[in-house]
Amino acid sequence: MKNELVKAVTAQDFDAEVMKSDLPVLVDFATEWCGPCNALKPVLQRLAAEERGRLKVVTVDGDAHPELTTRFGVRGYPTVIVFAGGRELARCL
Repeated sequence: MKNELVKAVTAQDFDAEVMKSDLPVLVDFATEWCGPCNALKPVLQRLAAEERGRLKVVTVDGDAHPELTTRFGVRGYPTVIVFAGGRELARCL
């Protein structure tokens, strides 16, 4: 997602951006080839704009960062997980 409100995070910065965030974080695990993932992008961009300052929205490229999909048990795309205080609060497949 090429949008300053929805940041692409990597395995290298995931913990700093998500697990240690002061705000709750919605993480979109997606891939470029996934049709439903691409359809979800504008919804996430709107959510990020509407909830700016209250919720951080980030995306993880599952193909580029399989270690994160394994770490969080992502088995399909898109998978959306909400984290707060370094813990998973909710998940939607």
